[in-house]
Amino acid sequence: MTATDTPTPAGSDAGPGGSAVDQRRARRRREATFAFVLLAPALVIFAIFVFFPFAKNFQLALYRNPPFPGLPSKYVGFQQIRQVLTSSDFASSVLRTLLFTVMVVPTAILLGLVLAVLANERLRGMAIYRTIFASTVATSVAVAAVIFGTLLNPQVGLLPSLGINPTTPFLDDPTWALPAVAVVTIWQTLGFSFILMSAGLQAVPEDILEAAKVDGANAWTRFWRVTVPMLSPTIFFAGVVGSIFAFQTFGQIDLLTQGGPENKTNLLTYFIVTQLHDHQNPGTAAVLSLALFLITLVLTLLQLRFLERRVYYAR
Repeated sequence: MTATDTPTPAGSDAGPGGSAVDQRRARRRREATFAFVLLAPALVIFAIFVFFPFAKNFQLALYRNPPFPGLPSKYVGFQQIRQVLTSSDFASSVLRTLLFTVMVVPTAILLGLVLAVLANERLRGMAIYRTIFASTVATSVAVAAVIFGTLLNPQVGLLPSLGINPTTPFLDDPTWALPAVAVVTIWQTLGFSFILMSAGLQAVPEDILEAAKVDGANAWTRFWRVTVPMLSPTIFFAGVVGSIFAFQTFGQIDLLTQGGPENKTNLLTYFIVTQLHDHQNPGTAAVLSLALFLITLVLTLLQLRFLERRVYYAR
């Protein structure tokens, strides 16, 4: 060994490829590059169809369109956002949308759970009923609206054949129009709720139910104390997704009531579309779209914050 040679201590991480720290950094760079390559297609799609439209929408919210077509838009900053969000029309539309969500989401979850419990019984021919219960998931909003529009028709619908002849048709009655549209939405989303609850029921361990039965628990106690807690993640997921779906309701309103009567079914999504197409006011529509996004985000975060505490995740 010459005087210039320095012995390598035993256990040292240094080697011909560099130190261990350099090797880890190089490995992380390779992994980050590989991850970016895999994510690049999705990032491009999100940039084109989500991020850029959102930024463009925010830009439109800062400009006010003149009452006469052909004139350039005028930059007003946050003045238009403040005026729209403090208007009575916006507040009433949000309240109607919240009321509609309360009508639809819990009812759809409850009915889906009841049908899933019935279809979970091991009876002959039950597969046929499962198919029938889940069939609405394949029904489009337009088809559901046409079906119920025909059923609620005061001349050729189902009600006259049952001897029910209201003074004012339900879809034209300011009191019953929103509940009628809610019924259509519940029926249209019932298949999705049924499929979720059926999958959750099949994931409940049979040995836990048998142990509860051996301990003397009756059918109701087993359902309420064992099945429902085990289903809580599924119910929670159905509540979050159902709330987002209810806030985006448009097709039923457009085909059945057009926001009437007396604006009783003018939900937030339909309010946005009417501002854009009927009133030719993209600035106001952009503000309402941003508000819809923020309200949906806040509602989802509140559900995650407060309802997830009651969710039981089996280990």
